[in-house]
Amino acid sequence: MEPAARVFAILAYDGVEPIDIGATYGVLSMAKRLAPDLRFFVVSKTGGELAMANGLRLVADHGFADCPPADILMVLGGPGWQAASADPTILAFIDEFHRSKGIVAAVCTGGMIVAAAGLLAGRTATTKREIVEGEARPLDLLAQRYPDARAIEARVVDTGSVLTGGGVSLGIDMTLHLIGRFLGEKIADETARILEYRNAWKANAAALPDIVDMSGRTVNPSRA
Repeated sequence: MEPAARVFAILAYDGVEPIDIGATYGVLSMAKRLAPDLRFFVVSKTGGELAMANGLRLVADHGFADCPPADILMVLGGPGWQAASADPTILAFIDEFHRSKGIVAAVCTGGMIVAAAGLLAGRTATTKREIVEGEARPLDLLAQRYPDARAIEARVVDTGSVLTGGGVSLGIDMTLHLIGRFLGEKIADETARILEYRNAWKANAAALPDIVDMSGRTVNPSRA
């Protein structure tokens, strides 16, 4: 296990999917019962109120200008990813966080934003697979728009300083993966238990591989 990374910044923007907050902030909230030193907050470009997909409101704790130091930046997904991935201020914030030795983890279509920030070049990556009829499949878009990344179907792809995850509820698996990596598998397993998510976690692992690729080049499926 690596030295504990205990401060998570969750990057939100207008149009994030509400389930992505539950999959990140909600899971960390449960984990804090087991790891009281764990800290997490929501950051957006200017802070304050955001309009999530379908109207739910979210209040970001900080803007980029006053964002406290953090170990891990989790980039949320949702219908607003297209506008966010074209926003140079958001992309610069992600890039600078990574350059400052922070870990960047994309949830769902947050992977498209991380790709736009240039962090997936030369890396294996994944994003949302399942869509409503008539939508463009984000995993296909990732492969088409960013051919310098290797787009694959996976539950989680961990390349060390940049991680990408599958869509929607698989954000829970990403958060549990990060907890296991930095706080220990026991904390991750106990978090899954108190979430009543253990069975789903095992089923997801059986259906989709976890890819641990710390070099960004050699792909090694982990045990499922």
